[in-house]
Amino acid sequence: MDDGIVLGPRGIPDDGRGTVVTVGTFDGVHRGHWEVLREIGRRAAETDRRAVLVTFHPHPLRIVKPEIAPALLTTPDEKKEILAESALDYAVFLRFTPALSRYSPERFVREILVGRMEVQELVIGYDHGFGRDRSGDADTLRRLGAELGFGVDVVDPVPLDGGPVSSTRIRRAVAGGRMEEAREGLGRSYSLRGVVVRGDGRGRGLGFPTANLQVASSQKLLPPAGIYAVWGVLRRGTFAGALHLGPRPTFRGSEPSVELHLMDFDHEIYGEEVRVDFVEYLRPVEPFDSVEGLVEQMQADVARSRSVLSADTRR
Repeated sequence: MDDGIVLGPRGIPDDGRGTVVTVGTFDGVHRGHWEVLREIGRRAAETDRRAVLVTFHPHPLRIVKPEIAPALLTTPDEKKEILAESALDYAVFLRFTPALSRYSPERFVREILVGRMEVQELVIGYDHGFGRDRSGDADTLRRLGAELGFGVDVVDPVPLDGGPVSSTRIRRAVAGGRMEEAREGLGRSYSLRGVVVRGDGRGRGLGFPTANLQVASSQKLLPPAGIYAVWGVLRRGTFAGALHLGPRPTFRGSEPSVELHLMDFDHEIYGEEVRVDFVEYLRPVEPFDSVEGLVEQMQADVARSRSVLSADTRR
């Protein structure tokens, strides 16, 4: 196929068993997505078929309407790590291209789901739309399924506070610094990844050594500037921390930064990738008239973060 779709000549390996498939962007892999994943895992186990997720990168809106494309809750690497905990046999990442965006619903089903994925059952979320201009829906799939020989089932939404869990709701929570709300929708803490790079060493000089993080993806959604209680996840373990995200107004000329202070930790970790799990927004970034005032506030931030994390029973 010459449309820029990254698949082998036969899609997934053919062992004659057929598949139970779901399709979607699955940004965030949130609680609603997990209901779909559990359902295809259950059906695949009952029928001795393979459980397959077909997902996309980049986000389709980056190709179709880039001016309104959202920042990502999960980068492809993050999505793969989360999906590794599911019952999937295969996660197929299709490169979303202008050519693919022009596929009609019928062509997508015939060429991708039937031709490449050998679909026998298709399980979709309640709000699934696909094909050119999202013109295909559950009724389209039922019609095609009856014609091409696969079943279709729709998973109901997962309710949360009077509405369905969705990637859009979670993005709004993250963008508003409402980390507990985001965690309720995701079923886990919102996180970001970054590589530890050398900074100006100012934190260590103030008695609060920090790991300066270079965020792994420019498309990743960042919470608003502020100070956060977080967990830092490293190769050697998970540590309580306080995170500064955003500008450093006390020191003129300083660039905005993502700086992680790990409590009870004194190791060199330059070059290591760190995952930051957000637990609670503590306060906004603010300037201080003196270094002494900043240090006093940092002490209070660390103490509050330690208190918040000591009560975080879901870690």
